[in-house]
Amino acid sequence: MAQFEGPKSGDPITMQNGQLTVPDHPIVPFIEGDGTGPDIWRASQAMLDAAVEKAYGGKRKLAWYEVYAGEKSKNLFDSWLPDETVEAYRKYLVGIKGPLTTPVGKGIRSLNVALRQQLDLYVCLRPVRWFTGVPSPVRRPGDVDMVIFRENTEDIYAGVEYQSGSDEVKKLIGFLQSELGVNKIRFPGTSGIGIKPISSEGTERLMRAAIQYALANKRKSVTIVHKGNIMKFTEGAFRDWSYALAKSEFRADIVTERETWILGNKAANADLSVEANAKLVEPGYDMAPPEVQAELRAEVEAALALWDTHGGDQWKQKLIVNDAIADITLQQVLTRPKNFDVIATMNLNGDYLSDALAAQVGGIGIAPGGNINYQTGHAIFEATHGTAPKYAGLDKVNPGSVTLSGEMMLRHLGWTEAADLVLKGMDGAIGAKTVTYDFARLMDGAKEVSCSAFGQAVISHM
Repeated sequence: MAQFEGPKSGDPITMQNGQLTVPDHPIVPFIEGDGTGPDIWRASQAMLDAAVEKAYGGKRKLAWYEVYAGEKSKNLFDSWLPDETVEAYRKYLVGIKGPLTTPVGKGIRSLNVALRQQLDLYVCLRPVRWFTGVPSPVRRPGDVDMVIFRENTEDIYAGVEYQSGSDEVKKLIGFLQSELGVNKIRFPGTSGIGIKPISSEGTERLMRAAIQYALANKRKSVTIVHKGNIMKFTEGAFRDWSYALAKSEFRADIVTERETWILGNKAANADLSVEANAKLVEPGYDMAPPEVQAELRAEVEAALALWDTHGGDQWKQKLIVNDAIADITLQQVLTRPKNFDVIATMNLNGDYLSDALAAQVGGIGIAPGGNINYQTGHAIFEATHGTAPKYAGLDKVNPGSVTLSGEMMLRHLGWTEAADLVLKGMDGAIGAKTVTYDFARLMDGAKEVSCSAFGQAVISHM
């Protein structure tokens, strides 16, 4: 068992009546991380502390409590992830961490995944925005302002795989063929098999969190991203369950995109019949079989039943819920980024999207992330990049990912004044072209500074 020193000061954050109760000196567990982790943690801690001091004049202060995982933990305690670390995050609810090495070897899970699963951190929250002056490969990076809610406990993160040629895969393929009549595995003798679970419960709690966030932050839309046109009973079910949750729990505050079409058609022509409205919504109506036509008419009637609360221009004040196919979304976040605001999606889609969007606004090096269970209050905010061991100890790399994850943490705690100062400082330092090497090499007239010096520049701009 690892022997950690307990926190030297501070009081625990608690959860009461579904809300975080944050003392003025909350105990915040942190893992500095592997590779460049210590460098970026020192700079980030200084920036976060400065923001809190400037915002509250000493009335509030973060009581940092170091816990261990990764290489440092292995060296100190002969454990990649001690139970005490998980228990510290469990006890004190909210924490932060730097990048961690995934141990090499079969059967050893990613430490990041292990923490998320053991604490059931079902939301991977990834806000993506551009800081003025950050080098970008796209023409209008300022159009990108999205928040991704990526499901964190299902899909491929809870996937079951069997290796090609193994006894298990032979048994599973045999079952699929003999018991379920599956005949479309093209090369059964050499195929590996993977199974991914998607549940209604996992879908609903993610979608609930996405809608609550969008409403609280006055966002304009929530887009359900899926590949339901191909995987109808997993990703398609995710879409259907998401829409059902939105309608059942947030009916007064939301409107679906298709409902806006139906209500808009009625507003433009008050005498429009249900069937004529259905034809406008679905141009293939006349060629559809009778049962599909009936479903379309029922959809129109259900939307028109909302007229008293959503009709006329009322729906324009509601949160729009729509959906998009994953591959089209990856194209349109490049070509039409203003069409997207909050995105709710499964694990693999969210992985692709968050990294693709990060590239549009300056790269993974300044992309923040948080892993949250809104029901229990547990949250771990983290760097989203790797450990970059070749730069370890050089005081060179960009600390932005951990710093902005800390900004997310401050906002999560309700310390919005301090969070705003972090953003103000980042905007000021980058706008003044006082940046680390990764940005300096891409910016004309930039002043290249060390990791720690960048932190001081951010503080000076608060």
